[in-house]
Amino acid sequence: MNLTIKQANPQGKGAVAVLDSLQQAKKQLIAPAKNIQQITNDLFTSLFVLNSQIRFKPTTGQAYWLYFKDGQYRLSLIAPEQWAPSQSGRFIGTCELQSDLTWTLALSNACANDDAFIQEIANRSLQLEQKMQQAEKIDDVMPVYLETLPYYSRVLAAALAFSLKQSMQKSGILGLSFRQAETLLINRSDQSV
Repeated sequence: MNLTIKQANPQGKGAVAVLDSLQQAKKQLIAPAKNIQQITNDLFTSLFVLNSQIRFKPTTGQAYWLYFKDGQYRLSLIAPEQWAPSQSGRFIGTCELQSDLTWTLALSNACANDDAFIQEIANRSLQLEQKMQQAEKIDDVMPVYLETLPYYSRVLAAALAFSLKQSMQKSGILGLSFRQAETLLINRSDQSV
């Protein structure tokens, strides 16, 4: 008799755990209405953070620190003053998971004054905006289940998409193209003047 033994998931995080985590995140969600500029900024910053290594379950309202070492970004629970740069890598900035499951990133002084780093960020931001402009609908650009991301990044990316779609629905831009959403923003601005 030939038995095949399936290897256990070493992290113990299977598809069921991902779905459970998503459901829990959706229940806690507080997503305000946002215009297209806010959606674009939140999506960019959040994806920048989520494309880093995250080896713990982030919680809202907690400060985390983003580092770059050996060609990879990594989110950490350890503040820069608590370890040597040779161990941590380059300190990029302080991150916080917001109640709407978007991320903020306050750049370190060194990164904020580094022209090459700022240019890299600007290039990445432009790429995202171009992708959004080329999409039939803004919602098509939202992250979905991305198997290439680490576990917590995967869960948070899916929750981010859900959150931003809720915000877009509340502001009336869900299902619109980038240009339509921009036009709506301009029209609303003109009406408030």
